[in-house]
Amino acid sequence: MSNLFWPGSERRGDQFTEAIFLQSMLAVEAAWLKALVEVGIAPEAARHGLLDVVTEDDLVMIATEAESSGNPVVPLVGLLRERLRGPSPAAAAWLHRGLTSQDVVDSAIMLMLRETSYRIRYETRVQITTLIEMVEQHRDVPMVARTLTQHAVPQTFGLKAAQWLRGILDVVDRPSTNAFPVQIGGAAGTLAAVTELAAGSGAEDPAQLALEAAARAAAVLGLNWVPPWHTSRDAVTRLGGSAVRFTDAWGRIANDVLVMSRPEVGEVTEGRPGGSSTMPHKRNPVLASLIRRAAVVAPGLGASLHVGSMDSVDERAGGAWQAEWGVLADLERSVVVAASQTTELLAGLQIHEDRLAANLAASLPDILAEQRVMADLVGRPVATDPRDYLGASHLLVDEILGRAHHYLELYGADE
Repeated sequence: MSNLFWPGSERRGDQFTEAIFLQSMLAVEAAWLKALVEVGIAPEAARHGLLDVVTEDDLVMIATEAESSGNPVVPLVGLLRERLRGPSPAAAAWLHRGLTSQDVVDSAIMLMLRETSYRIRYETRVQITTLIEMVEQHRDVPMVARTLTQHAVPQTFGLKAAQWLRGILDVVDRPSTNAFPVQIGGAAGTLAAVTELAAGSGAEDPAQLALEAAARAAAVLGLNWVPPWHTSRDAVTRLGGSAVRFTDAWGRIANDVLVMSRPEVGEVTEGRPGGSSTMPHKRNPVLASLIRRAAVVAPGLGASLHVGSMDSVDERAGGAWQAEWGVLADLERSVVVAASQTTELLAGLQIHEDRLAANLAASLPDILAEQRVMADLVGRPVATDPRDYLGASHLLVDEILGRAHHYLELYGADE
């Protein structure tokens, strides 16, 4: 879905859209109804599919009615019950029983975050593969290292690209087994309603059957069963934090590209630079600019999630919980778009070895000033070739490449 306020939004596809939010909430309601039937709490007659009962055509009505209850679940459940009463009275009667609105919204958001995670990890695997090739191709090409914007000492482009690679590898640690937890707790996180329903079904241990129903629903959804976490928002802040860390890594690459593509530097060029509305000569590093945009915005969005987590109170928070939804939608849009743009940026990036060499030559003899100090201290010859003062660069590159290859061996083909 395109967005004039966020160029490139169409790269998001159906990640975290309103339509997917609706489908995800329907999936949660359907999974819970299925679980109630399968554990014997609800009658077999209550079994009914829900995904075609409410559609995208109902989005405006549900969104409009959501204001009166503060969340979209209340109008969604009301609409489902209204449309199920004729074809399936039992399903209408048992729908949503034992759940609360936050159970449905939180679990739906976990479904969306999981799908976003799959998309990002696909993009990062492509980025890692591209960067491995870039590092190996340019690993011995000398260039100027810059600190505090100034020429410092010699390095290789291979090491610079390897540090880009390392930044991504640092973020792609696989999530823990509870990374995407289901939320099923009922009104105050006690599972009291479903336990009461289980008692009415004649269960010997109603509380245990309530837990079994929750675990069954989690399995249907492909989420992890954990105890209710209504006002313990670590899962949200952790997943939001991971998104921010990705934009940190990509933003660092984008910043380097922005500096290195300045005409007076000229060391790299985007494969598909953008033009200007008025200056025909411009070759703007548009992808790098848009990636940096995400890196600028994401930390503030992530911070909002932490504020909401801190502000959670009692067994259900007013305001803090509701604030998460739009923040997560903006954050995940930013990170998915930036992921795609970074993949394209790296794939098309042109490395100008002649400019790397020219800028390095222009930095002589100052670029070797540190070497002269060190050599004088230990009685070694003064270097005249920058390639003689690269330290352990080749070993550092080897270490990062080895780590990247190991990651691809473990995770390159299973997601």
